[in-house]
Amino acid sequence: MELNNNASQNESQFTPGQETWSQPPVRVVTKTRVWPVVLASLLASLVTLWVCFLIYFVHRPASAPAPEPTQETDVWENKLAQIKDKVDLYFIGDVDEDKLADAAAAGMIEGLDDEWSYYIPAEEYASYLESVTNSYVGIGVTISPEHVDTGVEIVDVTPDSPAFEAGLRIGDVILTVEGTPVLDGSEDALDINETKNRVRGKEGTNVTITVSRDGEARDYTITRARIKTVNVTWELLEDGIAYIRIRNFEQDAAQDAIAAIEAARAQNAKSILFDVRFNPGGYKHELVKLLDYLLPEGPLFRSVDYSGKESVDSSDADFLNMPMAVLVNYDSYSAAEFFAAALQEYEAAAVVGVQTYGKGRFQTAISLQDGSAINISVGQYTTPKGISLVGKGITPDHVVELTEEKQMDLYYGRLQKEEDDQLQEAIAVLTNE
Repeated sequence: MELNNNASQNESQFTPGQETWSQPPVRVVTKTRVWPVVLASLLASLVTLWVCFLIYFVHRPASAPAPEPTQETDVWENKLAQIKDKVDLYFIGDVDEDKLADAAAAGMIEGLDDEWSYYIPAEEYASYLESVTNSYVGIGVTISPEHVDTGVEIVDVTPDSPAFEAGLRIGDVILTVEGTPVLDGSEDALDINETKNRVRGKEGTNVTITVSRDGEARDYTITRARIKTVNVTWELLEDGIAYIRIRNFEQDAAQDAIAAIEAARAQNAKSILFDVRFNPGGYKHELVKLLDYLLPEGPLFRSVDYSGKESVDSSDADFLNMPMAVLVNYDSYSAAEFFAAALQEYEAAAVVGVQTYGKGRFQTAISLQDGSAINISVGQYTTPKGISLVGKGITPDHVVELTEEKQMDLYYGRLQKEEDDQLQEAIAVLTNE
């Protein structure tokens, strides 16, 4: 039920950034990010200047005049100074200066007019950093507001988690967290994000929740623990097809996927079916490591950073010589769609599903002095053949649509395999090869 997002200033990564796994899929772009290997010293200097500027003007006396524009003063600096001066002089309400600084920072990044760049407040940054490790501190449940009038439904319970050990079940409805109602229509009720934040906390501390099961309210006091997210799952289907789902390309995704492939081969799998639907992306090095394992010698990933420096990641001659297919949808972003694109361009796998979104920029999270951060686009990337997917995404070899209802069920893990038209088409493709 907890969010997953992060970044290191020294690692090249893509992802969606701001994914709320427990909310229904909508055709709205979620923030996706990819991290470059080197940060620009100039960019760091500008960020430092911006923070110092905010600190000065937030604490500047109300009587101090705004500076007149000079050749050295940018337009945005002058405007912010004027606004702060007028607020200090005329605004009759109380001013939360931290909130004011957050709003100014968020507005500046929004002004870049880049859908992948965003501001991260200090109180959210730790969670953001934690998430890309595919682990978090919580109780181990995934929640959804769907199909319930009050509260949120538990749609998944992580095996061996505190929630699992306490006896929580899929289908239980969380009504309160520490006595505060959840989505019951009252003024003080928690929304879904507040519910997540309340359930999360420090490792070893307790949280009390009330759930409804079969119309009966039950209280559970559960000790929070670090939960390892299950990022890659697999199973052997009929006809020797190994179905491997990759939820993201964050930490350990490549080694987990390779381990799944090797386990499937040990059970005499004849072909591999990858599912990266609703996969928001992740680290570039995870993507490249997996592609290197799968593909023969050649380019895997091309990128150009903020300084104009071009780089190409390549694979060696060893590769997996097995029939493969990849499932994608509109919400396969960034590393996920480039994974499918590389396999498609090498003619190593058939791509099945619908057009992906088409992301072509990578981002880096840069921490600020107050503990907040900005996540901004610092470069762009193309497929092994040098093709940009911006605005067009990948065209599947086999286009198969799902109804809106089936798409929702797929997102929440409720869609049975025999009802999954995209999966069935991919199985047919592999079976007929």
